[in-house]
Amino acid sequence: MRPATIARNYAETLLTLAQKAEDTRGWGKMLSDVSAAMGTDVTLRHFLESPKVSSEQKKEILGKAFADRAPRLFVRFLQALVTNRRQMLIPQIATEYFSLLDEAENRVHAEVTLASEPSDEEMARITASLRKTLGKDVVAHVRVEPTIIGGVIVKMGDTVMDGSVRRRLGVLRKAMLAGGAKA
Repeated sequence: MRPATIARNYAETLLTLAQKAEDTRGWGKMLSDVSAAMGTDVTLRHFLESPKVSSEQKKEILGKAFADRAPRLFVRFLQALVTNRRQMLIPQIATEYFSLLDEAENRVHAEVTLASEPSDEEMARITASLRKTLGKDVVAHVRVEPTIIGGVIVKMGDTVMDGSVRRRLGVLRKAMLAGGAKA
């Protein structure tokens, strides 16, 4: 199996456990913190990667480290990753977890590109319009790009909705050039 598929399977399991514990945000934060620590703490990363440290030792140390900081089932989840030699997938599992959580909570992330910094009122209108169009809660990530001249570009995954003035001018230009070729 591909690592992405494996990570998604573990993320599904963790989301199920978090839902039963009625703390999907808290469990996501804990997983995100572990993932971030793996990215910044070289000692932790080497400890988890090292074949010289047995899985039993790793599980014991993880159990002691998280004993009073995380729910028992979360700790057991981390220990199961170690048992199955999947601990280095924690960053991918975290990414998949939040993707699954967004799906479960009917939420989508959208990159919204504008020509200038929007006011709170403009952002509220854009978000409300996207929510109505998509039928989902929208988390907007705003990017300012003056070269679009005006309007808005919205990207969600592979979908792009380009309502920019730059695109409209390009379409108009093509139409004028095509019309001029007929005369």
